[in-house]
Amino acid sequence: MSDIENVIIVGSGPAGYTAALYTARANLNPLVIEGFAWGGLLQQTTDVENYPGFPDGVMGPEMMQRFRDQAARFGARLETDQADRIQLATEPGGVHSVWVGDTEHRARTVILAMGAEHKKLGVTGEEALSGRGVSYCATCDAAFFKQATTMIVGGGDSAMEEAIFLSKFASKVTVVHRREEFRASKIMLERAQAQENIEFLTPYTIKEFVAGENNALGHAVVQNIETGEERELLVSGTFIAIGHEPQSGLVRGQVDVDDGGYVITEGRSTRTKLPGVFAAGDLVDHTYRQAITAAGSGCEAALDAEWYLRDTPGVPVPEGMPLGDPAEEQYAPAAD
Repeated sequence: MSDIENVIIVGSGPAGYTAALYTARANLNPLVIEGFAWGGLLQQTTDVENYPGFPDGVMGPEMMQRFRDQAARFGARLETDQADRIQLATEPGGVHSVWVGDTEHRARTVILAMGAEHKKLGVTGEEALSGRGVSYCATCDAAFFKQATTMIVGGGDSAMEEAIFLSKFASKVTVVHRREEFRASKIMLERAQAQENIEFLTPYTIKEFVAGENNALGHAVVQNIETGEERELLVSGTFIAIGHEPQSGLVRGQVDVDDGGYVITEGRSTRTKLPGVFAAGDLVDHTYRQAITAAGSGCEAALDAEWYLRDTPGVPVPEGMPLGDPAEEQYAPAAD
């Protein structure tokens, strides 16, 4: 049984690397299957100004490199490859398997941290101008567009939330939606309509993004889906809010997922319905989707995995693992 890992973490990003850091410091010697595109969505982000501890901001790739280096410093083993198949045990004490190519890795616990991907429009110029005026998170990037002319693409609650937030910074926000009707709830739509600097353009789709000065976004070509009419919108910032795709394909049919494909966990924990299997980060979160919330849930998953290994009958307690309850020890009152 010596070839069985204590914990395998599938995925990277803030959730995966934080889970790796905590399990490594608990002497669990975690194996991280981090993927080729390690670092998650923050690898596609330029300046990060809302993560505590970085008063001057930090580039997304630099932040992920720091997360990665810190996890490795404490002994996390990083495998820069893709998990191709996962077979999860269904009984307490069972052994889970994760395949990378033809190589099988076995573990007593698995932390799923595969994250989610932004849904993209797939139009000309979108990829080239990503991070150069095309963004997928107004909460992250709105402050870079103060007094700018901007655009939101989408028609759901998330699009309305993004538009309202962006309107606090931009001089003008145009919400572009392919239908006359919106999927957003009535209250969210009314809140967006109440903002003086938010306008609505329907029924239009985006046909192309075009670079302007400094190879940044200059304008967007939009097309009326009923008449075929094309227009150019001069915008320096566009936020695409048409949803996310949780990367849960490897475990669907084994753990529970909701209608959107997000992995379902039990209550406030990171436990899935399968013993010894935990999930964290954007793979489970369709509400907040921030680096700091992902990191927090990665910490929770690590502690949940640690407690599972300590408390589950029939599971050998890993050598060198702390035997006390970390939460109780951390918050216990000081002795007189």
